[in-house]
Amino acid sequence: MNTVFSNKTAICLFVLPTLLIFCGIVLVPIVVSSYYSLLDWNGVGKGTFIGLQNYVEMFTDTRALHAMKNSLLFAAASVFIQLPISLLLALILASAVKGEGFYRTVYFIPVLISTVVIAQLWSKIYNADYGLLNTLLKEIGLSGWAQDWLGQKKTALIFSFIPTLWQYIGYHMLLMYAGAKSISQDIFEAAKIDGASRVRTAISITIPLMRPILKVCLVFSIIGAFKVFDLVYVLTGGGPFFSTEVPSTLMYTTIFDTYRYGYGSAISVFIIVECLVFTVLINRFFKTE
Repeated sequence: MNTVFSNKTAICLFVLPTLLIFCGIVLVPIVVSSYYSLLDWNGVGKGTFIGLQNYVEMFTDTRALHAMKNSLLFAAASVFIQLPISLLLALILASAVKGEGFYRTVYFIPVLISTVVIAQLWSKIYNADYGLLNTLLKEIGLSGWAQDWLGQKKTALIFSFIPTLWQYIGYHMLLMYAGAKSISQDIFEAAKIDGASRVRTAISITIPLMRPILKVCLVFSIIGAFKVFDLVYVLTGGGPFFSTEVPSTLMYTTIFDTYRYGYGSAISVFIIVECLVFTVLINRFFKTE
């Protein structure tokens, strides 16, 4: 085995198939989209080279800027709402509570369900006429609060983000749970002997030792927020009046509704660059000696 690992030719042969697949489905589309973003092209015929004009338009278009702002708000909600809830659940489950395996499975079930199914489920919950949310409000005497949650600009954005936050809480919880479980029990025993409470142990020992997995969850959460598409598209389609639009839905409608492939490709390149920049920033923030 050591002979194989020391043979660079063997390593290249083993890596080559995966590298070709990665280039075919990731790198090549990025390069092609980058080229298309420099064109004024409707998807048919020959495009006209316009340089960076699509990017200039994107950063001066109020609709595109609003979509960027929404994606940043969603990323903030993921970091400051979704991840803390996941961390709390992970710490509770890792403390050997009764029914640990059952709760771990239940929290992870939403991750296994199709996002489109999740969107359809929550659209029924939010329905203004027969939705569960309005029905409950009426039953407890708060009928004045009942409204069309996805049909109003002031509530549509918040309530379109809730399903995604709910769906992936279990995903991040499981990652953090695995990270907490990987910590040696000897450390916890020493803390217990020293008289440390569970809260103090979690703050001073468990969470600091979970830094690598917390970094991974933070990267996944932010990138997922920037790339969110299917749930928002099924729930609201970016409406009402573009109030819930994010860069991915704007890219889709730009390409397939208005046939502006060049401008849509520029938005896709922006999403890629945005994800890369925040990934680098997070890695630098978590960098240790």
